Amino acid sequence: MQSAGKWRLTPRRLFLLDGLGACVTAVVLTAMLILFQKAVGMPQFALKVLSFCAVVFAVYSLSCFFFLKKNWQTFLKIIAVANFLYCCLTTFFVIFYFEGLTVLGLCYFLFEITIILSLVFLEIKSTNKPIEK
Repeated sequence: MQSAGKWRLTPRRLFLLDGLGACVTAVVLTAMLILFQKAVGMPQFALKVLSFCAVVFAVYSLSCFFFLKKNWQTFLKIIAVANFLYCCLTTFFVIFYFEGLTVLGLCYFLFEITIILSLVFLEIKSTNKPIEK
């Protein structure tokens, strides 16, 4: 039994967390694209692709947060798979452009991959639980 004041990570809150995180990612990637591309070393093309993905994921997750009332498990699995594929794409870009990346760029992308994979784990774990509101 949980205490009344304990915050629970429900599927709905996972969509919110995912959507807000994707917004932050899109803003950070866009800032890197415009202001700090040379400081991170990732080519603009890769930053644009990753930023576009983040915007799409933000719209999807926030739409699920605001409008989804039931059958959330399928939608949560979709964003978990999309997030995992995003991590694969980011890893590909890191490997492909490794020689051009700065330490700052490498640290950012490894941190981002770690955070998103942690979210994927929570999303998949949540889809295996009984249905909650």
